[in-house]
Amino acid sequence: MDIADLPVSALDAKMGIRVIHAEPGKVVATMPVHGNTQPFGLLHGGANAVLVESLGSICAALSAGPNTAIVGVEINCTHHRGVKSGLVTGTATVLHQGRKIATHQVSIEDEQGRLVCSGRLTCMLLPTEGSTA
Repeated sequence: MDIADLPVSALDAKMGIRVIHAEPGKVVATMPVHGNTQPFGLLHGGANAVLVESLGSICAALSAGPNTAIVGVEINCTHHRGVKSGLVTGTATVLHQGRKIATHQVSIEDEQGRLVCSGRLTCMLLPTEGSTA
């Protein structure tokens, strides 16, 4: 699937999330810090969680293929470092891709390559109309 063909959610668009690489097993995107901060000027932990869920879901969808709905069932984020400006880059990779469950690790780094947040997303893979599962 071409990056231009990936569906973009309204929330992803509001947060400025931009997918720059997508293939089954690995998805990379950037997100600006500006506009996604908490009251003290640091990147909001919830913004990190949105990036984790978006990348993990896209990665699961690319691996699962068509006729599969991706539904997040568990998310975990550990915030390692505060960021006040610039872009962060998230990279999702597969930890487990089964027929019904997929789990992805997402590492979010600042522009200096320092780990900002590590996250994990587990999704259910649900067959949709037209599926043979």
